[in-house]
Amino acid sequence: MAFPVNVTRLDPYRNFKFRVVWDGQTVAGVSKVSGLKSTTEVVSHRNGGDPSTKHHAPGVTTFEAVTLERGITHDHAFEAWSNMVYSVEGDGGVSLKNFRKDISIELYNLQGVKVLAWNVFRCWVSEMTAVPELDANGNAVAFETIVLQNEGFQRDLAVTEAAET
Repeated sequence: MAFPVNVTRLDPYRNFKFRVVWDGQTVAGVSKVSGLKSTTEVVSHRNGGDPSTKHHAPGVTTFEAVTLERGITHDHAFEAWSNMVYSVEGDGGVSLKNFRKDISIELYNLQGVKVLAWNVFRCWVSEMTAVPELDANGNAVAFETIVLQNEGFQRDLAVTEAAET
């Protein structure tokens, strides 16, 4: 059953009501989050006396980077985290203790109730776009982005389906 609590619900959740949380704080203005994706390599092997077919087993699992995008404001959260990996001050400005963070991606229903969440582990900023291409003839929001390398994700099973009204 797709919705065990709200058995009459037919529609899946929408993708436009979400929040990103790190360090216990909701990150201001995030408007886009790339998908969470893992890939497990296939290890093929064959015994010499076997028929002409291979056996397959799971190998190393990798996790794709997560990209966060938001309109540029005076909130410096993206830049501050990025500066923990590289600093113009040199090696002394890098934080070996704090450059990795666990983040949470929370999905909300149309009533604003958190319905699902995923924890993404040991993230760090591998790429930052502080200022996008600027265009005097354009008519768009200026977005900043960060790309987060990570070591896996897991659904937060503590977040359960709430009865809808």
